[in-house]
Amino acid sequence: MHHHGRCGHGHPGMGYGHYGKQFGRNFSGGQFRVPVNVLKTDSTYEIYVIAPDRAKEDFKINLKGNELTISYQVKEEAEETKNWIRNEFKKASFERSFFVDETIDSANIKAEYHNGILQVTLPIVPGSEKPAQEIFVA
Repeated sequence: MHHHGRCGHGHPGMGYGHYGKQFGRNFSGGQFRVPVNVLKTDSTYEIYVIAPDRAKEDFKINLKGNELTISYQVKEEAEETKNWIRNEFKKASFERSFFVDETIDSANIKAEYHNGILQVTLPIVPGSEKPAQEIFVA
């Protein structure tokens, strides 16, 4: 049984939920769980994915039905050619999913990558807020 947490503010559109099985509880299996911050403004939700030293064109953002997925795939061959003496910071592949409802203007979702942070802006359809609904982050 999965437990869905709530953001605690009664906002429509966004909230936090269970983690997808692909992330697991550790860093095994090649998946790395990047930090994500979510900000609610009067007209948008802002998702901040902390992922430094990436190429912005390698981020993939897809919306399928009510699921928004943000992912990054490392080009393995480029990493393996370096002769690291120490390698504590690795650019691991990741994927995070966000469940959105109809209060989001999906046609106008935008993304920008600056200073190691991918910012995805989800505009809220004016007048569409419904206090009972939230978005879950997987």
